[in-house]
Amino acid sequence: MTVKNLIGAASLAIIAASSTAALADNKETVSVFYDLLSNPGDAAQVEAFLAATSENWESIGNYSGENKSRDAFLGQVGGFAQLMPDLDWAVQEVHEDGDTVVVRSRATGTPVAPFFGVDGQGRNFDIMTIDIHQLEDGKIIRTYHVEDWATGLQQLAGK
Repeated sequence: MTVKNLIGAASLAIIAASSTAALADNKETVSVFYDLLSNPGDAAQVEAFLAATSENWESIGNYSGENKSRDAFLGQVGGFAQLMPDLDWAVQEVHEDGDTVVVRSRATGTPVAPFFGVDGQGRNFDIMTIDIHQLEDGKIIRTYHVEDWATGLQQLAGK
């Protein structure tokens, strides 16, 4: 093997190693999002979320054209802490492609008061969720999300 080939092989190995490290960092950064959702009243989780997201982070989850800012999202999540003390957002599968991380998870919880107008009478829900996180410079800049709340409301209504 020539010196030129050795240098080329070493360069490829370094690039591959740094790409793998970046993906691992993206996965770790995104995990902070789910730690917050499962512990919405925990100040340490809020601080970790703020550190993992850009100042202009957006939550995109409906077709109204009204995206949630980071502060609005934290307000909503804080309300979930009071409404569902046992809320859990369990990551089941993660796919990474560069600075995009797609997560399939399950959200479970038992509301202690009416939820989206449904009085669950102590019932719980178990729904699938899918999120697409876009990262830039190691921070989440945007999250697209879909939750199966229709099924969750049916479960809470006892149907």
